[in-house]
Amino acid sequence: MEKVVTGEKRVFMTGNEVVCRAALAAGAEIMYGYPITPQNEIMHYWTRLAPRFGRRFLQTEDELSAGFATLGGVLAGRKAFTATAGPGNVLMQEPLAMAEMMRLPVVSIVVQRGGPSTATVIYSQQEVTLTTFGGNGEGLRFVYSTASHQELYDYTIKAFNLAWRYRFPVFVLADGYQGKMREPLTIYDPESRGIHMEETDAYLGRHGIPGLDRPPGHFRNTYNTEEELYAVMQGHIAAFEQAAEEVSEYETEPADGGLLITGHGIVARAVQQAAVQLRSAGFPVGYFRPITLRPLPVGALRDTAARHRQILVVESAYGQLGRLLRDAIYGCPAEVHALCKPGMGVTAEEIAVRAKQLCAARED
Repeated sequence: MEKVVTGEKRVFMTGNEVVCRAALAAGAEIMYGYPITPQNEIMHYWTRLAPRFGRRFLQTEDELSAGFATLGGVLAGRKAFTATAGPGNVLMQEPLAMAEMMRLPVVSIVVQRGGPSTATVIYSQQEVTLTTFGGNGEGLRFVYSTASHQELYDYTIKAFNLAWRYRFPVFVLADGYQGKMREPLTIYDPESRGIHMEETDAYLGRHGIPGLDRPPGHFRNTYNTEEELYAVMQGHIAAFEQAAEEVSEYETEPADGGLLITGHGIVARAVQQAAVQLRSAGFPVGYFRPITLRPLPVGALRDTAARHRQILVVESAYGQLGRLLRDAIYGCPAEVHALCKPGMGVTAEEIAVRAKQLCAARED
């Protein structure tokens, strides 16, 4: 397979194009998708680039079909992926729940838009709950929330590796701002950085006679008894929990005894900027950013939260991140506050104003 890039190269491109370049570098063989803003350009760029590198694309009749087609590609041993947003993400939860049940290494890129329903085609962080715990299962999936184009590249590559290593679906949770805006980044060949890409393995169509030449494959998403399902789920949950410690990632700059500001994705850029400005002005302000929303870095989050008196959760949603964090730090004595702007961008200046109010109220 021809390499997309040799060594490293500095580029300036949109986030949607970054996803395509990263998927190609990761060795993705086929994309299945259906157009929906703001991820459309992922499909557009892929169809332009894929033929040059011997890769394939299939546009299905809707997102439900795209999700199931991606599962079919994986079952055939192909490094397959899909991309969607908003209502498309809703439709894909049925096939992705099937991927959880059957332990299929599906990669899905979600470029969040405003909700509920059609809402806007611009931007939000309103698909957190859906992406982390979508479907009718237990949320046995890995979800990366990216904050920059460099991370879009890095974590898209990592998504394919983790999917095939642990055999759980992996999501890269971006947003409409990231998909459309341009910024500089370094693209690279994974091997040039010592990143070993996991080999794929066909679930179906293997050589030999099942039970004679090789063990038979039992790839099921339905079970006849409660006890049977329970036993299978216990194995899946144990495998997920074992992987969680290696998979979970975060960034933090604590300020003992002060205010901890937390956010994820592109909002975390404003959170970090506000924290730096406030600390330089003498305010005791720390910063915590979960990079994985599923599994959350619970241990690090609890330890960091316990070192602060107050927590400010900033997000472009009505408390979706807040619910995840409150559950994770249950019992922590810190006061938890929220700055929620569903479907809106959040600036460092707005965060700084709210943080100063909280610091002042605490002193009173």
